[in-house]
Amino acid sequence: MTNYSDIDYTRDAIFRIGEVVAVEGRLILVKVDQNKNLPHLVYKGELIKNVSVGGYVKLLKGYTALVGKVESETLKEVHPTHNDYVSQGEEMFRQLSIKLLGYFDNGKYYKGIKEMPLIGNVCQLLDVEEFRKIHTFGLGNATINIGHLLTDDNIPIEIGISKLLTSHIGIFGNTGSGKSYTLTSILHNLFKQADSSLSFKENARFVVFDFNGEYSGVSSIIAKKKTYKISTHYEGGDCLPISENDILEPELLYIMASATEKTQQPFIKRALNLYKNVQTKENTSEYLKGILRHQVERVVKMSDGAKGKLLFDYLENILPHKKEDGVEVGLQSDLSWHGSQQCFYTGTGSNRKFFSDEKYWPDIYNLDVYKAVDCYIAPNDVIEKIIHYLYIQLIMDVLNNRAVNEHIAPVINRLKSFAKDFTKVFKVTTDDLWGEYNLAIIDLNKVNTSMKKLIPLLLCTKLYKEHKNLRGDTLSNTLHIIIDEAHNILSYESNRESEAWKDFRLETFEEIIKEGRKFGVFLILASQRPSDISPTIISQLHNYLIHRLVNNRDIEMVEKAISYLDKVSVESLPILPVGACVLSGVIADLPVIVQVGELPSECQPQSENVDLDEHWGTAEFNTQNFCKEYEYDI
Repeated sequence: MTNYSDIDYTRDAIFRIGEVVAVEGRLILVKVDQNKNLPHLVYKGELIKNVSVGGYVKLLKGYTALVGKVESETLKEVHPTHNDYVSQGEEMFRQLSIKLLGYFDNGKYYKGIKEMPLIGNVCQLLDVEEFRKIHTFGLGNATINIGHLLTDDNIPIEIGISKLLTSHIGIFGNTGSGKSYTLTSILHNLFKQADSSLSFKENARFVVFDFNGEYSGVSSIIAKKKTYKISTHYEGGDCLPISENDILEPELLYIMASATEKTQQPFIKRALNLYKNVQTKENTSEYLKGILRHQVERVVKMSDGAKGKLLFDYLENILPHKKEDGVEVGLQSDLSWHGSQQCFYTGTGSNRKFFSDEKYWPDIYNLDVYKAVDCYIAPNDVIEKIIHYLYIQLIMDVLNNRAVNEHIAPVINRLKSFAKDFTKVFKVTTDDLWGEYNLAIIDLNKVNTSMKKLIPLLLCTKLYKEHKNLRGDTLSNTLHIIIDEAHNILSYESNRESEAWKDFRLETFEEIIKEGRKFGVFLILASQRPSDISPTIISQLHNYLIHRLVNNRDIEMVEKAISYLDKVSVESLPILPVGACVLSGVIADLPVIVQVGELPSECQPQSENVDLDEHWGTAEFNTQNFCKEYEYDI
């Protein structure tokens, strides 16, 4: 046990800074001794850095040593009484503003406030051993190294794996600040250390949504991973596995069709119920054909020509067309509308048969549209199949006066348009997302905007539900969802989508981040614009690695959301060097500025800046201009 009451006059004299003159909650004011205004001190032949803003100190209260961080210092004037004598040079003194962070107990450092200091308590510098202790965050547990203290290369920053990865993590920073590098470093060091662990491979699953193609390189992060390079721009890209049941979820179809809540969503649900009902029949094909035949009969007998022709057009979208001389012929070629009779008819001249007359109803069975039903085969593609059922449901609703065509038809058209991209990136299969690995990279770089929002939402919802259902009495399995450039899908200020779409998207991820920990599901979010992300989501994060931020909105968001940050850390955000970040949260006993360690070149993210000197030859610009100005030959 460290006994801070032990007397070591030499050490105490050198390490003493001053004494407490005011206690204002966590804010402690310390008057600095006059002889402690030099930048460095000498102890046992070694230079010791003197106290300064951003440094750490300890306040001795009996056997207890309280630890604080210097947030500011001011110059105060001495106000002596008329009997006091103040020599020249002593009219002013330094005063430190210190925020309490933790304390030492039995030689170990603990975060939190155990007790408050008293006025007159001595304030001292930390020695090397104490300084190391307050920067050790994984004591007694498996750790990974993410770098070293920015101000001291000799102080490595080790963080506990369990504490870090059983939490939601936010990695923020402007473009070029090192945000992607830090994310890669954490994952690389984790997988490198756990490479030989069979339990890790069996019980942990990681999926990275990569919006810019930074992590899909052969060895980026690690080589042992499953990578999906998907594209909506061309055929032949990788396809993500998805089950038919996933596609049949109403919420997915609502999103794909941008369905309105009061009219279009109930219609989609009715169509899905129809589909599920048909699938329960012994002979699904004949049962569905029976529905189509009945609809054809009802449409033919209609007395509303405009509505009837519209419904025939819908049937033509479903039923196969006959061919004459190899050319497709419409299914209404043998059917016409009679304006005065207000009915459909077939035949010509004296052979016309008006379907307003019951005696001609048997002739319906000879119409091309009716015969086409016999040749109907449901499509294999699930989305196409659902579109057919939507048409069938729409015909049914219009016939029963349950829906207005103008309100419903746009849903089907939007879904048809969306289906083209959907089939490029998804494949209906029972295959596992990860294959033989436990890390999956989903490269969204060549995917259009709408699918960039849909894919993470769909997969995260699917994986979250599956993981919840697998939960046993103990949480042996974990799912880690990593979303780079998270503002793309977690923004609450999007003008490109409906409010219903946005609400559903945010509510889905808010549920995951609020409830996920109970089921072993954890999020890692990386973004260059934290102010664009839902405040609810930001507030639920537990650990933060914050790189350089220069936008005031981003800084304010971070400062408001993260109670762990001190004033010095916040003010350092706009001037952090590349690769440096403020580590804060439950993982860190105090906010520290870390210089992230270097990764092997092959494992680094593909996010380096363009070198214009190399590509433009800008290094030669000044030389050429100089030679022209002074008429030198180049």
